[in-house]
Amino acid sequence: MRPVIAIVGRPNVGKSTLFNRLIGRRSALVDPTPGVTRDRREGDARLGRLRFIAVDTAGLEETPDSDVESEMQAQTRRAIEEADIALLLFDARAGITPLDRPFADLMRRSRAPVILVANKCEARAADAGRLEAYELGLGEPIAIASEHGIGMPDLEDAIVEALEKTGWQGEPEAQNPGKDAPEEDEEDEEGAGGPLQLAIVGRPNVGKSTLVNALIGDERVITGPQPGITRDAISIEWEWNGLPIKLIDTAGMRRKARVNEKVEKLSVGDTLEAIRFAHVVVLVLDATMMPEKQDLVIARHIIDEGRAIVIAVNKWDAVENRQEALDLLYDR
Repeated sequence: MRPVIAIVGRPNVGKSTLFNRLIGRRSALVDPTPGVTRDRREGDARLGRLRFIAVDTAGLEETPDSDVESEMQAQTRRAIEEADIALLLFDARAGITPLDRPFADLMRRSRAPVILVANKCEARAADAGRLEAYELGLGEPIAIASEHGIGMPDLEDAIVEALEKTGWQGEPEAQNPGKDAPEEDEEDEEGAGGPLQLAIVGRPNVGKSTLVNALIGDERVITGPQPGITRDAISIEWEWNGLPIKLIDTAGMRRKARVNEKVEKLSVGDTLEAIRFAHVVVLVLDATMMPEKQDLVIARHIIDEGRAIVIAVNKWDAVENRQEALDLLYDR
């Protein structure tokens, strides 16, 4: 087993940028718009010779304004509870803000050791903010600049020290990063030796995230009646009858002409990438309004990518004339 390290903090402090650097690729969406990350996202991470599971979380707001924000908070709190170590990020250029303080209190009550991380420390303008952080009572802040890779060795040392204090037992390379550890073949993880890659795709609000939660028997991803709740493509390790599966919940795909916001364009790009690397793609349809032209566009894209496709018709219980609905589907 590898340690689980959660990355926590208020919106827009650079959590997703750090997550992407730790896992070595652009996986989480990064944008200046606050609140881009909603679901917690996990990935195999490496820092020097230290191997661990990194968890990107939604930015914490002191008072949620909606059901979605409440669920985002719940997912973040759960990530903290399940973590072996929590990294509390703050923006050193902005200094300690009123939003940082209540969540520093939350982290002090955490079971997991907390490492205070001052991000965006690439210039002297961050020095004052880094010094402010001592008043939080969480120890010396580790100065980094995740966008530029500055301070990563110091962060590695802090994580190793925290693991040693907890007496964490796990893989040798996670405990002693000074020893040579064999490189894993990333091809095996994505290829025949790895889990089945199963992507769940469809238009917004057809029930993709609800299906994912039902399959794994857990409220793992945020759901709700509003379209566009899911933004990142979220990978979830799952096992069915002994078969390892990587489930990928994706953002809904609207018609191109309707996609004009930058964040939505990034989300659609994430979904297209999930289709490209999947072994099997489940296309979820809404039985109460099927099939629409966009459903056929998505199906065509899956077929053009050469992926196996499964059609899942959701909300079937709301259909009065089921034979008519089936005939309509077969005709299209």
